[in-house]
Amino acid sequence: MSVRIADEAARVFADPSAYADEARLHAAMTHLRANAPVSWVEVPGYNPFWAITKHADIMAVERDNLVFTNSPRPVLTTAEGDAQHEAMGISTLIHLDDPQHRKVRAIGADWFRPKAMRALKVRVDELAKTFVDQMYERGGECDFVQEVAVNFPLYVIMSLLGIPESDFQRMLTYTQELFGNDDAELQRGESMEERGLALFDMFTYFNEITAARRARPTEDLASAIANARIDGAPLSDIDTVSYYLIVATAGHDTTSATISGGLQALIENPDQLQRLQQNPGLMPLAVEEMIRWVTPVKEFMRTAQQDAEVRGVKIAAGESVLLSYPSGNRDEDVFTDPFRFDVGRDPNKHVAFGYGVHFCLGAALARMEINSFFTELLPRLKSVELAGRPEHIATIFVGGLKHLPIRYSLTR
Repeated sequence: MSVRIADEAARVFADPSAYADEARLHAAMTHLRANAPVSWVEVPGYNPFWAITKHADIMAVERDNLVFTNSPRPVLTTAEGDAQHEAMGISTLIHLDDPQHRKVRAIGADWFRPKAMRALKVRVDELAKTFVDQMYERGGECDFVQEVAVNFPLYVIMSLLGIPESDFQRMLTYTQELFGNDDAELQRGESMEERGLALFDMFTYFNEITAARRARPTEDLASAIANARIDGAPLSDIDTVSYYLIVATAGHDTTSATISGGLQALIENPDQLQRLQQNPGLMPLAVEEMIRWVTPVKEFMRTAQQDAEVRGVKIAAGESVLLSYPSGNRDEDVFTDPFRFDVGRDPNKHVAFGYGVHFCLGAALARMEINSFFTELLPRLKSVELAGRPEHIATIFVGGLKHLPIRYSLTR
């Protein structure tokens, strides 16, 4: 018989403030990897779950997608949040399992394949130049997150969807409220009902987009989603809006977090900044290291459909597991000196995009955006330093820096 280990350190995963304190978070995860890599977690206000912290175990659970399914609990939220999401019937890609997941994923897949990425690269490079130019025009000081990093990927993903530029700021607000609903600065309100209004407003907006694209189709991803058919039938309104929701939010916030955290890492590791500036050919490896370092998606959940076992620990049918991606990406068994930021790290088998059938649909776009931005910025960057204290979002799902005050000098 295996013993159910409940290490107190694992309670950190249900504490949004822990993700705003990286030293505390990583200390807890390092302890868990060494002492309780599969730990039972019971926290008031949350349905219980197992915390999985080792890279190999995360990969094994992701690989076994028939035993460990996304439904009915794809992300960690409060018990009240679990009930609310079930009542609303939200059905994004992260909520679905095969065979339905495979069919729905195919709707957007062509928009993120290499051919499509090559066609989009010109626009991404133009936007990267635009936002670096804006940094130059600001005169050498800015809050890099709020003035640059949140806007660049927002413009990319909204352009891909075909959303008018006049609505970009509204979508940014909705996204920050959704992913920042545990952060006092970003959340819509204090109650679950108030926080749910951001999701309701987003649904209302995308219902209008659906109606417009069905009445008058256009050559953009929004039109492809609105007019998609599964097994000969159109998507329901809730499924259509759910698709927009995952593309618009995950396609923006994760990339902005990586760009912000990547710049902070370069500032705090000037030898790596100089190394990358002197050897631009390292950029693809540097991009992967930034993604590993930041790991903007903090967790996904899986639920056992039958009795299973992870690292010798019995997981009963119906029990949920939390896959801690930041912990997997600091696993000492996989990464040499995992707490060292290394722009030339190779190999770099990070799990920041997930693994298996649920591997991130937009991974190629995210890599391209990060690459384009730093390829534009670094040759023009003469100096850069922190101009204040960086601040992280309080979250348990997606996030990174919310403020990064910097002082810099750029060439025109």
